[in-house]
Amino acid sequence: MSVHFVLGGARSGKSHHAETLVMASGLQPVYLATGQAFDTEMEERIAHHQARRPAPWLTVEEPLDLAGALRREAGEGRALLVDCLTLWLSNLLLGEADIPAEAARLCETLRGPLPGFVVLVSNEVGLSIVPENKLARRFRDEAGRLHQQIAALADRVTFVAAGLPLPLKG
Repeated sequence: MSVHFVLGGARSGKSHHAETLVMASGLQPVYLATGQAFDTEMEERIAHHQARRPAPWLTVEEPLDLAGALRREAGEGRALLVDCLTLWLSNLLLGEADIPAEAARLCETLRGPLPGFVVLVSNEVGLSIVPENKLARRFRDEAGRLHQQIAALADRVTFVAAGLPLPLKG
C-alpha cells in the first residue's frame, strides 16, 4: 500500500488535488467521508464535494472509526481518499474520545499491511495565531501532533497553497 498525505489551508485546493491523485491511479475510487452535517452550511459543503466527484466514486461515511473503515474498505485495485483528518479529529474531540489512542490506531492501520492506495487530506491549522480559547488550542495541538505522525509514515506528503501542490516528501 502507498500512502499520500495532502494538507493545506481552507479552500486551498487540497481536496481537488487529492481527488485528482485518486483518479490518476486508475484504481476504483472510494471516498471515506469524515464530515457530519450538523448545520446548513456543512450540508452545502458536503453537497459541493459530492457534486464534484464523478459517478464511479463509492462513498463511505465514517465520522469516528477511521482505522476500522480503512481496514474494511482497502483492497487490491482500490484507491481510498480520506477527507478529512481534521473533521475526524473534531468528531473525536467533541465525543471526548482518547485522541492519542485513536491516532495510534490510525497510524498502525496505515503502516499495514493494507492493499491499494490511500490519500489522506487534512487542514493545516498551525500557521496562524494562537487561538484564544482552550478547546481551539487543544484542537490545534492535536492536529499538529497527528500531522507529524501521518507525515512520518506517508510515502508522499504534499502541501497545497492557492491550488498549487508543493511536494514536501517523496
